[in-house]
Amino acid sequence: MKKTKTDHYTEKEALEFHNYKKPGKLEIISSKNMTTKRDLALAYSPGVAAPVKAISENPETVYDYTTKGNLVAVISNGSAILGMGNLGALASKPVMEGKAVLFKRFADIDSIDLEIDSKDVNEIINSIKNFAPSFGGINLEDIAAPDCFIIEDKLKEILDIPVFHDDQHGTAIITTAALINALDINKKSIKKIKVVVSGAGASAMACANLFKKNGLPKKNITMVDRSGVIYKGREKLNQWKSAHAIETSDRTLEDAIKNADVFLGLSAKGALTKNMVKKMAKNPIIFACANPDPEITPEEIESVRDDAIVATGRSDYPNQVNNLIGFPYIFRGALDVRSKTINEEMKIAAANAIAKLAREDVPDEVVAAMGGERPHYGKDYIIPSTFDPRLISIIPAAVAKAAIDSGVAKIKIDDFEIYKDQLKQRLDPTVTIMQGINSYIKKKIKKVVFADGEDENMLKAAIAFKNSKLGIPILIGKEEKITEQIKKIGYNESFDIEIVNSKDTVKRKKYVQYLFKKLQREKGMLERDCDRLIRNDRVIWASSMVASGDADAMVTGNTRRYSSSLEKIIKVIDPRPGEIMFGLNLIVNRGKTVFLCDTSVIEYPDANQLADMAMSAARVVRLFGFDPKVSFLSHSTFGEPATDRTKRISDAVKILKNKKVDFKFDGEMQPDVALEEVYKELYPFSEIVGNSNVLIMPSQHSAAISYKMIKSMSRAKVIGPLLIGLGQAIEIAPLRSSTSDILNLASIAAYSADVIDYKKN
Repeated sequence: MKKTKTDHYTEKEALEFHNYKKPGKLEIISSKNMTTKRDLALAYSPGVAAPVKAISENPETVYDYTTKGNLVAVISNGSAILGMGNLGALASKPVMEGKAVLFKRFADIDSIDLEIDSKDVNEIINSIKNFAPSFGGINLEDIAAPDCFIIEDKLKEILDIPVFHDDQHGTAIITTAALINALDINKKSIKKIKVVVSGAGASAMACANLFKKNGLPKKNITMVDRSGVIYKGREKLNQWKSAHAIETSDRTLEDAIKNADVFLGLSAKGALTKNMVKKMAKNPIIFACANPDPEITPEEIESVRDDAIVATGRSDYPNQVNNLIGFPYIFRGALDVRSKTINEEMKIAAANAIAKLAREDVPDEVVAAMGGERPHYGKDYIIPSTFDPRLISIIPAAVAKAAIDSGVAKIKIDDFEIYKDQLKQRLDPTVTIMQGINSYIKKKIKKVVFADGEDENMLKAAIAFKNSKLGIPILIGKEEKITEQIKKIGYNESFDIEIVNSKDTVKRKKYVQYLFKKLQREKGMLERDCDRLIRNDRVIWASSMVASGDADAMVTGNTRRYSSSLEKIIKVIDPRPGEIMFGLNLIVNRGKTVFLCDTSVIEYPDANQLADMAMSAARVVRLFGFDPKVSFLSHSTFGEPATDRTKRISDAVKILKNKKVDFKFDGEMQPDVALEEVYKELYPFSEIVGNSNVLIMPSQHSAAISYKMIKSMSRAKVIGPLLIGLGQAIEIAPLRSSTSDILNLASIAAYSADVIDYKKN
């Protein structure tokens, strides 16, 4: 199988991803308990009769009793799939499922994909009109022009819910935001600039229209299609292209580009040449947004002039024009006020909100989410990053307000500050955490050893680590077996990842000497014993690589029990000076993030160990951007019921009080008291009750059982266990971890290697 153009995975891997566990990327689950006969009676017959009657009497109550208010249909007929063209409705389904997933991940909007097997515009319109009552909004996708214009315009006339063709308006909104800021930086007025647009498809026309709505005179924008400039009097122009025709003697892009202030490319690779760039006005603005390859690269532009502001559709360059900054949040705002449409005022409000966000000082929590980089408004930062967690609160609020002010909202928001806080709660913290870590390590490249290199998931994680430019992976294993696995995954055998094993006699001698020096007195081992360990055990070898400075970090596990891997590692590497070793899991469920320990190392910690664990956990939690609030958990709450087993837990609390630590803590308490706000009334003296995010468990048994039950029986996201307190950046993947799990641990190990001083506590 050939590799995709992104080179991050093979087609075989992509197919396996879509077929893993359950085919596809979506499933429907019940939001209510369905365990008892009474639950079923309430959900269906006879209980369902009550909301049915209420809706028949007042149709607006459908928003109160059904999913309509948070449900968007993603619709396509497959006539223009992702730049692949007209491949049909069925072939568009993976793309539409993907769009639905993005709605959920970025804006907590439920979405269903619907593929319509028709090229007949009227048939498509009637189909959507007839099932539209089920949805709060309609997102049209990958429908070829001009049909997409006709379908959207007609649906807007006949439906009272938002209809949005993202290929048009999403691109237009983000591009307009970028233009607003680029003009501000260059001190140019939108009323006086000359704009050239390469491409005359749906997105190009939508961009041109929104530019005009923001003040660009029609005569100042020249649109160019495959046949050349769209000018008045040109033959065979449809009504949509005719709307953009101007009086001009220019006939080619090369003619039109002379003295242009702005180039917007929504066409094809190579459409704009370096010679054309030279002809543009002073301080030009060049948006080369063709995907996957822009009309011209930033490097090519820079080679001929240094005064340009450049944006592309790619994530590996500054100023990415990415629809993800727009459509999830625009729909979020529209749905929350039950808007009848997404009008021009709402689009302009979204563009201005995005532009304004890029101008604001970036707070520390956003810096953490973006990997430690503090961007500053300027030529290389005119659009907010897709990683910016402020997007979820800023854009929907602006869109909702514009809907209310323009009279298309059915409900009003009384307090926008409260609304913004509610929006922030919808964001999945794991997304922000891992995006921040990955952004950070891309700038601080580390060598990470993948100790079980022959394992398929470990190998896939190493390949993803390399291709995502997160760092430099090193595989431990037999070259012939790894090569065989690489072929099985779908890559050719020349794939460029370093493979190391005991055949490397120079390294082996170095590691034997290191291990012998460490263990000859400590364990009474002979040099030949150390040589046998190094030769025969990949975990020992990989740990020695990190200990000797030949690598910065390591991930292992997946093929053996956690305790077995840890036993091997601690032969080579000691604990971090002055710190206790333990396992810490990050768990996210229903928007709440908690850290749970000890899940993997100390079987039955005493009071001092529990207190030390709390201090180390607080330090680590802060590295993830959280303010630690520590609860010591037990089967009793503040001494009731009192037993011998609870004394060491209450003693741990006393120890921390004497140490006067700089974080909040309390205990002992039951887990529901620690996590649920309803208990605040019962225990008003404690700041931790109902507010905890670090849970210190009374034993490894209870911690491991708890996190594995949560992971298996709920939809919680679990990262870890993270190995805290070891003297090097090493993580252990539990048995049969997924590729994503291993990749996350590798990223965290690389991050730890840079941010933690392993010589100090």
